[in-house]
Amino acid sequence: MLTVAGTSFSITISVLATTSSTYGPRLVRNFMADRANQFVLATFTSTFLYCIVVMRTVHTEVDDTSAFVPVIAVHVAVLLSVFDVGVLVFFIHHIAGSVQITSLQARVLDDLRAVAALVYPTSPGDDVDQEARAGLSDDGSVPADGAVVRADADGYVQAVAWEALRRAAVRDGVVVEVVAMPGRYVIVGDPLVVTSASLAADAVRELRRAVTLGAARTPHQDVEFALQQLVEIAVRGLASGSNDPYTAVSALDMSAGVLVPLWRRGEPVTALLDDDGAPAVLVSWPSVDELVDSLFDTVRTYALDQPAVLAAALRLIARLDDAAGPARAGRLADHERAVRGALAS
Repeated sequence: MLTVAGTSFSITISVLATTSSTYGPRLVRNFMADRANQFVLATFTSTFLYCIVVMRTVHTEVDDTSAFVPVIAVHVAVLLSVFDVGVLVFFIHHIAGSVQITSLQARVLDDLRAVAALVYPTSPGDDVDQEARAGLSDDGSVPADGAVVRADADGYVQAVAWEALRRAAVRDGVVVEVVAMPGRYVIVGDPLVVTSASLAADAVRELRRAVTLGAARTPHQDVEFALQQLVEIAVRGLASGSNDPYTAVSALDMSAGVLVPLWRRGEPVTALLDDDGAPAVLVSWPSVDELVDSLFDTVRTYALDQPAVLAAALRLIARLDDAAGPARAGRLADHERAVRGALAS
């Protein structure tokens, strides 16, 4: 079983190397987090360990005065081995399906849909606000009696414990503004959080612990990165080595499932509220307009000589225009003219 496990995951690493070179190295994270792959590895290794333990209990008359064979345990080992054969067949089928481009895009789209629901809730609760508001440090200064929580390490802001920040703000009676939002790279000494009043050292450390730093961006709270993953698949499909414009077409078509509802009514969360409805934590997520602009800017940059991709971009623009409210009516006219001009040329 250990040999089977090693062979199976050697194949997996080979597939990952090929897939990452074709569709982007950041997609490897999706394979590492795949529950099915984790289950297969755990099944093979646990069966191996179980058999080793059972073998240790087998005794012969040469080893001891009395021979002993754990019959039930041996039967369980046989049953586990039969089950592992089925798991191996499942793994081969799963790994073959998971590296298909449609499966990769669907997985990335799920990440985008999940973070979009966090950043642009369509049915916000009583504890969040989506009204535009000024931050504590919008003018570049910090309140005279405020505190600045600074980074103690380098890295990307991967996640923020929003509820922990809200509880701390309510407890200390201050307003907290998150300056370094998920996806931003900070170095030692950069501001992470600004407060409206000074805090004790323990409270400052608690606020710093609420911000998780890491070596790479993740899509769980970083909506721009979640969209970039989908765009990266499209861009790599347009590369001369791949020459697969239909990958980009499907990426644009699938993005409509998330972008169209956001374009219709999506506004980012601007504050987490306390129990009295007053702002406790101020945040600054990117607007839906910024996400859509980045998408079409990328299309115009890499798909100028791909009529199929430009046509898919026009379809997406038409869908967004149909869903646009009064505030966004005609907002994509410049993008449409640029795409039509590229298509005509």
